[in-house]
Amino acid sequence: MKNKLDEFEKDILDAYEKGDLISTKPSIKEKEKYKASAKATFLKDRRVNIRLSSPDLMDIQARALEDGVPYQTLIASVLHKYVSGRLVEIPSRLTTRSTGRAKKQVAG
Repeated sequence: MKNKLDEFEKDILDAYEKGDLISTKPSIKEKEKYKASAKATFLKDRRVNIRLSSPDLMDIQARALEDGVPYQTLIASVLHKYVSGRLVEIPSRLTTRSTGRAKKQVAG
């Protein structure tokens, strides 16, 4: 499997291979901050019920199957990425249902 690197990744790899990068240790304060953030991210203490259209749920389940995760986990991950500002859409390899959305996305 070939990995395709973008320009940013190539720059990092080049800097690493040249020996320009140095390893640093996070401070105790930084470690505690990262631990607290990780704990808050994975703590699931609330339940939410939502209604979805059957076609949307089928698309979510298909995408989850494609990614190898349970569909509830996929939904939680998408919501987390959205609220944290890290949501990046990657088109599915699967055919979307016949709503014309895929054609509109490609043409738009």
